[in-house]
Amino acid sequence: MFRRIRRFLLVALLLFSILTCQVEAVSTSATSAILMDVDSGRVLYEQNADAKMLIASTTKILTALVAIREGNLSDVVTIKREVMLTEGSSMYLQEGEQVTLETLLYGLLLCSGNDAAVAIADHVGGSQEGFVKMMNETARDLGMASSSFANPNGLDDENHYSTARDMARLAQAAVENETLMRIASTRSVSIGGRTMTNHNKLLSSVNGCLGLKTGYTRSAGRTLVSCAERNGQRLVAVTLQDGNDWADHQSLFDYGFSAYPAKQGAVLGQVVQRVAVEGGMSATAPLVAADSFAWPLGQGETLSTRVELDQSLTAPVSAGTKVGRAVFEVNGKEVGRVELLCGETVLPVVDTALETLKRGLF
Repeated sequence: MFRRIRRFLLVALLLFSILTCQVEAVSTSATSAILMDVDSGRVLYEQNADAKMLIASTTKILTALVAIREGNLSDVVTIKREVMLTEGSSMYLQEGEQVTLETLLYGLLLCSGNDAAVAIADHVGGSQEGFVKMMNETARDLGMASSSFANPNGLDDENHYSTARDMARLAQAAVENETLMRIASTRSVSIGGRTMTNHNKLLSSVNGCLGLKTGYTRSAGRTLVSCAERNGQRLVAVTLQDGNDWADHQSLFDYGFSAYPAKQGAVLGQVVQRVAVEGGMSATAPLVAADSFAWPLGQGETLSTRVELDQSLTAPVSAGTKVGRAVFEVNGKEVGRVELLCGETVLPVVDTALETLKRGLF
């Protein structure tokens, strides 16, 4: 009897889960991990995400970002002897060789070249020390408050660390840099007399993977930062010290895209709502979004829009005038806002009788 009751309860629970479309949360093998929606910054999953950890070659995302912002891709760099002596993974630069900064960036992000990182740092920062200073300044600007960088390649150092949350913030910035993502998403390239293949297996195994960076040292273990896009939504995943990172990133993305699909609240340049205009040739005017906005929605969540005007509209009103904002809420809690512009010019109504009288008198 007891077995029948238990069996009935298990079946009932299974049916309830199916009928309510519950999505089971994921777990990873990582010591630290996070999954974040790029555009909203909403964290969809986290596990010990604020622990300060060694990050190995995922450091090179920041190295590339600083180099692209501060350098010139066509610059020609002459390789010094000290570059060749850099330990660890390499793109096999030779002393006296001349390569462009763009070639070095491919070697940095595809081959994970520690030699490329040193060459980039010397060229862009004047020295490794100067470049590391630029890295830390950029990290602070990005809000990476729990991070410290001591070198451009990620080799172990007690003053070189970050967190999964900070690395996700870095990935957010990297994803918005077209040059960085063009290079990081390349599977194989022939440039500067070399053919280089990307170490990132997710590019061929994960639907919509846009790339980013792998990493490994004996002390840091396997580290991985990746980004994927599906149906216009972009997610970044970070795992630190994870022996099963390829599978974990696959699971994180599958979970995030299914459990938190993005809902579009506003699209740049499109009408959000029409509002009344007092004394106008047209009774209403369209309000258009000055930016786009989307929010990932979990089960049971709904996105609502509330329009706030700075004041009621009175003709004349010129197209492009800022008139208010759209406020977006999820289950009553504000999650974002977008400025609203008047979408067309509305002229005032002309008093025909008064105009006729004026013409008769003058």
